[in-house]
Amino acid sequence: MSKADVIFIENCKDIIANGFSDKDMPVRPKWLDGTPAHTVKKFGVVNRYNLAEEFPILTVRKINFRAAVDELLWIWQKKSNNVNDLNSHIWDSWADETGSIGKAYGYQLGKKAKYKEGEFDQVDRVLFDLKNNPSSRRIMTNIYNFDDLHEMNLYPCAYSMTFNVSGNVLNGILNQRSNDMAVANNWNVMQYAVLMHMFAMVSGLQVGELVHVISDAHVYDRHIPVLEEVMERKQYPAPKLIIKREVKDFYDFTVDDFELENYEYNPEKVKFEVAV
Repeated sequence: MSKADVIFIENCKDIIANGFSDKDMPVRPKWLDGTPAHTVKKFGVVNRYNLAEEFPILTVRKINFRAAVDELLWIWQKKSNNVNDLNSHIWDSWADETGSIGKAYGYQLGKKAKYKEGEFDQVDRVLFDLKNNPSSRRIMTNIYNFDDLHEMNLYPCAYSMTFNVSGNVLNGILNQRSNDMAVANNWNVMQYAVLMHMFAMVSGLQVGELVHVISDAHVYDRHIPVLEEVMERKQYPAPKLIIKREVKDFYDFTVDDFELENYEYNPEKVKFEVAV
């Protein structure tokens, strides 16, 4: 069985059974019908995924791998903040009439700063350091920019990546302030696993651990019945991530370069309403 399934199910069961309910508190998120969207949550959830052993994707439900990779490239490679550059509609609720989500996500990664070695944006600085300063303990990105929060249509959820090289092994920590477990948890894990593979390949490194640190891991009230059914489904072995060609330049990757080999999953469709 996929270790991602095991971790996900353990997390969700713990949250539902032992988490804090905000049902009696005022909350910002609402359902599409205007009803307040309450949650049960746990603080400070930490999960570890050994990317050298297997690719962390759920099998108890299908995850749209291609759409997730496309969104990852939209943020990290295109460094875009406009949904017209994205091949899905997952960001439409936060876009204005021009398609912009404000000064968020890709916009922040693309902002340049001056260093003694030259001018870099955050992604290019990571690429430079992985090749030239792999022993550095300063290889990280952060898109939670307080100066620009008032111009973001959604504050970043997954906001920081820290990269660390041990020998020829690339490890990473994904910090996330808020995580909708049913809708986004494995989506985020799988995306950043792909990102780790991308950075490792272009830097001549091997992938190691991805550590996912979640401040507020929550399950929405309307998701619980569906989630309880999903957690009882049959689990399958993890698929293998295939990168079809040797890529040297991070900006040469395309969605078509990535494929999952032997991805088995429960075929029953599941629908989780998204609170906004």
